[in-house]
Amino acid sequence: MRSFIWILLLLSAAHVAHAQYYLRGEIRNEQSVLLSGVKIKIGSKPNLIFYSGGSGSFGIPIPRAKDSIHLSFEGYEPFSVYADSRQFQMIQMKASSGTSKLYKNYKASIVKNFSTGFVMNSLGLGESYTGIIENDFIKTNIFPETGFSLNIDNASYSNIRRFINNGMMIPQDAIRIEEMLNYFSLPLPPNSVQQKGGFAYAFEHSSCPWNPQHQLLFLQLQAPTIPLHEVPPSNLVFLIDVSGSMDKPNRLPLLQAGFRLLINNLRPIDTVSVITYGGGVAMVLAPTGGQHKDLIRKAIDSLSAGGDTPGSGAIQLAYETAKKNFIKAGNNRVILATDGDFNVGQSSEKELEELITRYQMSGIYLTCLGVGMGNYKDSKLETLSKKGNGNFAYIDQIREAEKVLVTEFTKNIFTVANDASITLQFNPETVAAYRLIGFDNKKIALADSTSTLEGGEIGSGHAIMAIAEIIPAKDSTNSANTSLAKVILRYKDPSSGVQKEQDFKAYYRGRNIEQTDSTYRFAAAVAMFGNVLRRSKFIHGFQLEDVVLLTKQAVSSKNTLQQEFQQLLEKAIRLYHPSKKKRKSD
Repeated sequence: MRSFIWILLLLSAAHVAHAQYYLRGEIRNEQSVLLSGVKIKIGSKPNLIFYSGGSGSFGIPIPRAKDSIHLSFEGYEPFSVYADSRQFQMIQMKASSGTSKLYKNYKASIVKNFSTGFVMNSLGLGESYTGIIENDFIKTNIFPETGFSLNIDNASYSNIRRFINNGMMIPQDAIRIEEMLNYFSLPLPPNSVQQKGGFAYAFEHSSCPWNPQHQLLFLQLQAPTIPLHEVPPSNLVFLIDVSGSMDKPNRLPLLQAGFRLLINNLRPIDTVSVITYGGGVAMVLAPTGGQHKDLIRKAIDSLSAGGDTPGSGAIQLAYETAKKNFIKAGNNRVILATDGDFNVGQSSEKELEELITRYQMSGIYLTCLGVGMGNYKDSKLETLSKKGNGNFAYIDQIREAEKVLVTEFTKNIFTVANDASITLQFNPETVAAYRLIGFDNKKIALADSTSTLEGGEIGSGHAIMAIAEIIPAKDSTNSANTSLAKVILRYKDPSSGVQKEQDFKAYYRGRNIEQTDSTYRFAAAVAMFGNVLRRSKFIHGFQLEDVVLLTKQAVSSKNTLQQEFQQLLEKAIRLYHPSKKKRKSD
């Protein structure tokens, strides 16, 4: 009996000796700005160095319940504390005297647009967006032709929704109007559809609600629809960020809930692998058939966040895994889910672009799912999805996860057209000048004289809306048969790689916007909303309240997404024009 007790005591001591605790926390400065890249040393691990992630958070395994933690960061005074791993650490670092002077002189930048009455606060959130320059009017007699790539990205709209729902003003570069329109996948009005080959087409020509001297040309394309049961076998690699910055309810837990929903759509012919990165790269689930749903769910449920973000190494492993299990004529895709915060290895947009380009011709697509706030790296995910022949969505709530991964599963997961682009050839006799609304130029591309138009990838059944604002030619004689523009669609067949081309014509109609189908009135409202939020110089004093008037005539009572847009618009008015709200309550 005594020997048995001794064995229990020895086992207990061994268990205590090897027990692992997890020290979690976040680091801010005196202005409550989260600090990333802070060097962290732990008393029990003197030879190891850790760093805070992009969200200022950290998660470090330690051998005992309490341990000393020592922080150092350029421009700040060193900080040490004896920390209890059972409590979340809220650490504040004090700026050195030189850094303090900089902060005293710093103020949130305020830009006032007197024509709209907007006051925009640009706060240092640690988020990054690709700089864009709004398209200007182009004279048709000099440049009658323009082009733009097509894709099914819609991340901008759900990200805008996140800002407004959190009572925060929206960074201008986060507003991409073509993605706002993409989000709603607006249907083609049945009476105006042209069918040529694979894609259906419709157009409308109307007055411009924000400038009576101008007109709007709406262009719609509908990709062919492939039912889920006819979609070829899928080889999916879930690449999930489990680093310290994902340790928040609206990040890893939200993604886990979304992937659980996606798993319900898997078929026995599908294969799933799960790779994670956070403190290292790990193969959590080797390639597994879609019939083993419980096994895949267990792998997703087992994930927890902590460590740094070696994103580039994880991307390489994910692609190599997809290549080893490549299904010929199948749907081979990496689904990257992250806040985009890569702080180890190749981390700049340019480095990531070069990395992903290596796999561009492999036949493997990339879907990027963005989450989080405060350190969300939109620009990096946009770069990856573009170069990875894929698409990009932002998930701000569980309903959005369901929309992306269940309701629109085939649209987002199965590609029916590669390298898709539109060429618009305007008729100088009827159109004096034009500008695309959305599809704005990237500052990086404008600075690069070698930049060329890259096509995008279109998913099964996706409906695309593009809008051009046009200035009519003064001496044109308009009738129903007068040509406004020729539309040329070019894309490659994903299975054969054969280049395909379809062309359509857009004719003069000259309808009042109020007389058009509700699809076009709603599209005009979304475009106007984006233009007002971006404080576009082409809006001529119009405000959010003007968008409301247009929206009320267009929103369908049966469409929950359109009704949500109307509610979001009202929230934006209260956010951007609080004084008007006060006057109403007085």
